[in-house]
Amino acid sequence: MPALNAIAADKLARLIGRPDTPALVDVRTDADFAADPRLIPGAVRRPHAQVADWAGQVAGPAVVVCAHGQSLGQGVAAWLRHAGIEAEALEGGAAGWAAAGLPMVPQGVLPPRDARGRTVWVTRARPKVDRIACPWLIRRFVDPEAVFLFVNPSDVPGVAERFAAAPFDIEGEGVVWSHRGELCTFDVMVEAFGLAGIEPLQRLAAIVRGADTARLDLAPEAAGLLAASLGLSRMFADDLAQLAAGMTLYDAFYRWARDATGESHNWPAGKPRGGRVA
Repeated sequence: MPALNAIAADKLARLIGRPDTPALVDVRTDADFAADPRLIPGAVRRPHAQVADWAGQVAGPAVVVCAHGQSLGQGVAAWLRHAGIEAEALEGGAAGWAAAGLPMVPQGVLPPRDARGRTVWVTRARPKVDRIACPWLIRRFVDPEAVFLFVNPSDVPGVAERFAAAPFDIEGEGVVWSHRGELCTFDVMVEAFGLAGIEPLQRLAAIVRGADTARLDLAPEAAGLLAASLGLSRMFADDLAQLAAGMTLYDAFYRWARDATGESHNWPAGKPRGGRVA
């Protein structure tokens, strides 16, 4: 019988990567986290003992992740409900999620977080493809509160140093998040974040790679993504406004890659009544 106020791992997995994904709160003890320093995609670590202090910062609904889905997770979820936030615990906890072979993000590859617990990233202004695709990936699968700074290309190294931001999609000594061979930055992130086993992301990665590297033969949809991306870049003078619009674009491509690749659309959809189109 399923536990009360709990969500099964397979059900949660279907929500990962969507704009309506619950807030994922990892409350494992330091010892438990050290034993497996990986996060469920999109999860943020918070200390269970201070739940009364940070509960108001969580926008519900929420799923609480502890080591094994027992009293610690249930207790924090109860505290959140006490604060008026809809909350469940993850059945089996992080250990059960890992045992099921579901994706997890290695903590060691992530940049340090700021005082508010957010990762901070910096890249060149006036994004087109990769510099919108990568923020989408990060916000949907790594850190939903991630901060993105768009600056002049020459300013990226200085901003990265002064604001402890991770530079991405830019060439430079020591830059981790950039193109590698035929792979674009999106490909590199999918692999490094431990997300390569998510088949829809692999489909999307081929589309992004084709659009970003002028290899439109890689996927039939690459030309459409490139056209939409260039259109967005002309519609918005503000890079953050363009990113907000691009999030919806990539949400749509991801859901197509996950749920609708076998669906076609024909016109007319059916035989008109009376042999005439109304």
